Amino acid sequence: MLRKHLLAPLFAAALIALPGVGSVHANELHRLAEDASFFERYTNSAQDLILKGLELIGINYRMGGTNPDLGLDCSGLVQLVFKEAIGVLLPRTAREQSEVGSVIDRQELKAGDLVFFNTMRRTFSHVGIYLGDNRFLHAPRAGAEVRIEDMRQSYWINRYNGARRLLAR
Repeated sequence: MLRKHLLAPLFAAALIALPGVGSVHANELHRLAEDASFFERYTNSAQDLILKGLELIGINYRMGGTNPDLGLDCSGLVQLVFKEAIGVLLPRTAREQSEVGSVIDRQELKAGDLVFFNTMRRTFSHVGIYLGDNRFLHAPRAGAEVRIEDMRQSYWINRYNGARRLLAR
């Protein structure tokens, strides 16, 4: 019970940070954050992944990065989140991570699933963690920071390679 009350302010902060959500009235944000059913939709593992991932928003990108103090690349971010949130050690690269778990269709995506993109003219060259509502968390590129993006943007639609599920549902 206590955990849900601690998550409400974090969820509200995350909603405020998302593009296009800033215009939502403060009372609506508070209501959504207090609505326990949001987190009840996800397994405890998915909740832990989401919260750990949200903690890393703003970390600088660094190619080959696996340390949040120095910077993270996309697969380093995913590896760190899974290790610290649920104790699962994933392979190091996006390509290797694409070979773990069950293949799922885009329509079946759930929070905690890995989403893969072709951003370097080769399949499975980029990975992120699906958060729900067509949004995913990732470390995009040099000069950028860990952030949340909408998979409905044409850039991501055109580069989508697939998804994998590692969490039991």
